[in-house]
Amino acid sequence: MKVVRTSKDRLTVHLNKREKEMLMVLSRLYPRVPPAHCRLSRSESVPQPEAAQRLLDEALAEQRAESKKRLETFLRSSQRFREYGTGGVQFSLSPPEAEWLLQVLNDVRVGSWVLLGSPEEKIQLLNEKTVPHVWAMEMAGYFQMRLLEAMDEASET
Repeated sequence: MKVVRTSKDRLTVHLNKREKEMLMVLSRLYPRVPPAHCRLSRSESVPQPEAAQRLLDEALAEQRAESKKRLETFLRSSQRFREYGTGGVQFSLSPPEAEWLLQVLNDVRVGSWVLLGSPEEKIQLLNEKTVPHVWAMEMAGYFQMRLLEAMDEASET
């Protein structure tokens, strides 16, 4: 992922064919944070905690469904990706879109970490169960870092 052009209102990066495919695979994983992971409170001081948690779960489910639709529309847009060179594409987005995409990628990264059991140490055992989660976590982190670097570069212009 290489920055092609930055301005205050537009960010354009070059993705090779493999990077575009990885971004598409990651987008299909969204949302990844398990709903049960979002707790209203860990204390007992919330009045009617079951009802309040149910409201939170419903609101999160609705927000995730809307975000999932938005993501699908966003990535299908004919203006989003333009063919470039030999199999690569130019990927263009506004600063608010980049911020939102960072949130989507963070959900995939954190959700993968949660699905791995929220390990504090480096994962030592890679097997058929853990590899997909490690891959998703690392690739989402890669795209997050590259987007942040591009956004930082754009803010300097």
